[in-house]
Amino acid sequence: MKFNQMILDDILTFKRGHDLPHSQRVMGEIPVVSSSGITGFHNEYICDGEGVITGRYGTLGEIHYVNGKYWPLNTTLYVTDFKSNFPKFIYFFLKTIDFEGANSAGAVPGINRNNLKNIVVKIPDLETQKKIASILSNYDDLIQTNQQRIALLEEAAQRLYDEWFVKLRFPNHEQVPVVDGVPEGWERGSIYDFADILSGGTPNTKEPNYWGGDIPFFTPKDSPDSFFVFNCEKSITKIGLKSCNSRLYLEDSIFITARGTVGKICLAGVPMAMNQSCYSVKPKENFSPYYFYLALQKSVAQIKQTANGGVFDAIIVDTFRSIDMVRPNFELSQRFSMSVKPFFDQIKTIIIQNQKLAQARDALLPRLMSGKMDVSGLSLKGIA
Repeated sequence: MKFNQMILDDILTFKRGHDLPHSQRVMGEIPVVSSSGITGFHNEYICDGEGVITGRYGTLGEIHYVNGKYWPLNTTLYVTDFKSNFPKFIYFFLKTIDFEGANSAGAVPGINRNNLKNIVVKIPDLETQKKIASILSNYDDLIQTNQQRIALLEEAAQRLYDEWFVKLRFPNHEQVPVVDGVPEGWERGSIYDFADILSGGTPNTKEPNYWGGDIPFFTPKDSPDSFFVFNCEKSITKIGLKSCNSRLYLEDSIFITARGTVGKICLAGVPMAMNQSCYSVKPKENFSPYYFYLALQKSVAQIKQTANGGVFDAIIVDTFRSIDMVRPNFELSQRFSMSVKPFFDQIKTIIIQNQKLAQARDALLPRLMSGKMDVSGLSLKGIA
């Protein structure tokens, strides 16, 4: 297995992406790829086929792979010529490149293409590229399958919530009279009436003893696209936690982002702290956090659909007074919690599985790219 030394410009050609303001986008099926990945869809495309894209400005060093029609935005660089190399290998290979080293001077981080193309690299022959891509793609395929399982479980929990609390087809609903539009024994109010709204805080960023500890530190940047958050970009120490206004929020605590990306809701997968740009919504009277999470998710989604302009640009404590909520009786809430708990537990388990798969893949990546792992005996079955 031989690796040849050359410069990056010898193995691929990067091109700057193309402008596409939001005002000019027409809803379609073509993914629009920014420096952080797919951020929307359009009805026209620039490229068709296997694509590898990285951030030119903003998010540097993240590599994205698409296969089919797509539109790379002007904040990206995308590969226009793989120069007879295997595209999926190039996708993984670029993850090992130091893009920060090609950073242009200036206030806004950006990649200098001239610096990038002259980076010295080592690359194997085409057959070895396919074998390496096969090994790493197996991990990605398993992760993607798990992501689909998570989506189905989340949909099942949301549908059960709708069945019980939107359509009012909860167990024995036929025997419960409806009074003033709600089943007897239920209460009308606001989120603020039925939950404690708790805040967070940030330790002194200039004190190194406060940072890099074992406590995940949740901020709006860490908001996931699924029910649970497990990993945060930053972490703090126990001393850092004592120095700030955040408490240690336990597993299944409900977080909602209040600034930046506003209104994203998730559950803490593990105990973690939280900054001042978020709130934690803690149900009163030991009501189920799973019921409350799904109810809050539904309420905020409805507000977003009806909000105009800057109405929902930020959340303050008083916002929760304006979010209407109908709370079922405690017994029904607990029964619902027991019904959906298996869904939430499976989601947690699968997320942890995906974390382990990603860790194993990332540990293999540098070994494969450096030639330290022999792949000569690997079958190419399934690789085109």
